Amino acid sequence: MNLLRFLTRLLACLVWVVFGLLIIVLCYPWAGSAFRGWSKRWWSAGLLVLCGVRTSVEGEPRLAGPVLWVANHVSWLDIFALNRVRATAFVAKSEIRSWPLLGWLVAGAGTIFIERASRHAVHRVGQAMRAQFTKGRVVGLFPEGTTSPGFDVLPFYANLFEPARQGAAAIQPVALRYFHGEGRSDFAAYVGEETLVQNLWRVLGGSGVRIEIAFLPPVWSGEGEAPARAALGRQSHEAIRQALN
Repeated sequence: MNLLRFLTRLLACLVWVVFGLLIIVLCYPWAGSAFRGWSKRWWSAGLLVLCGVRTSVEGEPRLAGPVLWVANHVSWLDIFALNRVRATAFVAKSEIRSWPLLGWLVAGAGTIFIERASRHAVHRVGQAMRAQFTKGRVVGLFPEGTTSPGFDVLPFYANLFEPARQGAAAIQPVALRYFHGEGRSDFAAYVGEETLVQNLWRVLGGSGVRIEIAFLPPVWSGEGEAPARAALGRQSHEAIRQALN
């Protein structure tokens, strides 16, 4: 760990986040969808560079039309790694909204927040997801419901596969593989009781973090009769698990 590296990156990231908030406040009210999509990809790629995190893409991501990207969840970096490929509206826990600066940023960028304590949360989130699919957009989902060290995948909650079935959106699994140095690692994983500050200290103060973003063949193309959501969840889970191992 390097204190000077941490402080330099932290300052750069804070400036970048404020810059991103200014884009949302000043430009998004009048900007079209093309500019919003480009700015989210460009800004996310810049943030990863400032954090010292390299990324690479494998497979064939769906870059047009409505699609549900189903991914394993390792870190807060996951959101920006996927946004770097295509501007994505993520389903995220409502607690993220309260994070200083970062929470305001993801809220302004169109995140769909789910309040897990609410009885009607899934219904409201499903409506928001279908609205995105109607506009031909991509929604990102972490169906594990929490983060893991990234070597395997936790059981999936398949309820939120249903809006993709109803919205005729393709469902594409995505495997996120994290490396530190030359090998697979949980160095950047944000798990357990660790705070965001503790995770930032490790990620920003360290070096050699790399994310492989593996886009796997869709389990449903969005055409024809859709399999049951439980079957889609099982197929996505198995595809990601095989790609992680």
